[in-house]
Amino acid sequence: MNKVGLLYICTGKYEIFWESFYNSSEKFLLPNCQKMYFVFSDAKRIYNEDNDTVRKVSQKNLGWPRNTLMRFNMFRKIEEELKEYDYLFFFNANMLLVDIVYEEEILPKKEGLMAVIHPGFYNKKENAFSYDRNPNSQAYIPYGQGKYYFMGGLNGGRSHDYLKLIKTLDGRIKKDLANGVTAIWHDESHLNKYLLGKTIKILNPSYGYPEGWNLPFTPKIIIRDKKKWGGHAFLRHN
Repeated sequence: MNKVGLLYICTGKYEIFWESFYNSSEKFLLPNCQKMYFVFSDAKRIYNEDNDTVRKVSQKNLGWPRNTLMRFNMFRKIEEELKEYDYLFFFNANMLLVDIVYEEEILPKKEGLMAVIHPGFYNKKENAFSYDRNPNSQAYIPYGQGKYYFMGGLNGGRSHDYLKLIKTLDGRIKKDLANGVTAIWHDESHLNKYLLGKTIKILNPSYGYPEGWNLPFTPKIIIRDKKKWGGHAFLRHN
């Protein structure tokens, strides 16, 4: 049985999503795997914290955009623990599983890494992708390169491969910050640069289906509409 570590950040008001994400994951995600939840939060307590499969990692609320930009740095705090798992996956706080996701669908057993095509760009050409076009950024991708645009809200892989991704992107983001540069779409921009040209397991937007959208895919994992939860401004306010 594969051991899978799930990385989840819910600092500040984003903690409101955790209970429903957890319950949907327990119901639908990788039913034949052993799952462990690593929840990065500044909440005093989180739902089901005393469960043996939930590990709360104390994490200060860094505010916007650092709560997203610095996620790889957060993960590195428990790097040694994460090495014990066969696979690691990151899920955005407002993700919700609505159908069973089996191992063969999501585990990149041959490729090493997995990413999901961004639902807003699945039918777009490369020149329409919102890659970071700033040559001063470590996330820079020039026009004429790239075949897919991946969403930042769900990605993962075999632990060795994903920990390499985490370490590399943490270093690149720190270098950008030292030079006064912030990638246009933060961690998502750096993720797309890292995956450029690599052989990875690619999932379609069924695994990142925005709530209320009309796409030619059957939702398995939805992205909940933050407007129903107070909106971005409310959720990001300390």
